[in-house]
Amino acid sequence: TLPCFPAARPCIPKDFGHGSLVCVCNATYCDTLDPLVLPAPGSYVKYESSKAGKRLERSEGRFQRSLHSPGLLLTLNISALYQHVKGFGGSLSDAAAMNILKLSRSAQDNLLRSYFSESGIEYNLIRVPMACSDFSVRPYSYDDVPDDYELKHFRLVDEDVKMKV
Repeated sequence: TLPCFPAARPCIPKDFGHGSLVCVCNATYCDTLDPLVLPAPGSYVKYESSKAGKRLERSEGRFQRSLHSPGLLLTLNISALYQHVKGFGGSLSDAAAMNILKLSRSAQDNLLRSYFSESGIEYNLIRVPMACSDFSVRPYSYDDVPDDYELKHFRLVDEDVKMKV
């Protein structure tokens, strides 16, 4: 079990040049967020990141019935629901898994906590590519035997067993 931090820890920026800032996450430190709290009815919470230095900066606002000033107008029709959101997440490619496995155990714990815990961004879904992808170090598939419709020759490869499963 990964412990969660009680309050937000600020981003410690690291500059890779060309306007590419990232937050440090290593074996001893990783930034965190305050726990998410649902806004009151009629209001919203916005998280914003920018090249200018904002890192998931939280702000709140209230929805308005009408807007009488120029600018962007977003109209929400809360009486028509088109889909159910099951969650949010990302992809775990071979390249991502290889880089995570190169980290120390403490850094891996901090990184995973920053993605999946209540003190992080609370991912609850991960997409894992089937066989190789454009982020693999070599091309491979699970069954290269022609006409093997019953998949008798199906086999996971080392990349899946060691890095993703």
